[in-house]
Amino acid sequence: MARAATTSDAFNAIAEPQRRDILALLRAGEWPVTDLARELGMSQPRASKHLRVLREVGLVRVRESGKQRLYGLDARGLRPIHEWVGGFERFWADSFDRLDAYVQGLQQTSRED
Repeated sequence: MARAATTSDAFNAIAEPQRRDILALLRAGEWPVTDLARELGMSQPRASKHLRVLREVGLVRVRESGKQRLYGLDARGLRPIHEWVGGFERFWADSFDRLDAYVQGLQQTSRED
């Protein structure tokens, strides 16, 4: 039986492309929700919902600035994802090394012809 979708951790939270888009914008600094929503072409309530999920899993922080709430990236929450993806680095390095050796072999063969 399939597991119900959840946003209880960073992996599940960033599975949603619009949340990844929000995080990408927040890399540059803090944004109010209205500006994020406008930049991403979504309604303010939808952007707020995504920000709530990102806050709950520790990827976004919020601070008050006058009448505005400013949202910023808390990249510490991405550590588990970074560590997990990093485990595949050796796989990709080996794959690219094999591809490079194959291409060099093809080039050598074509020079000999």
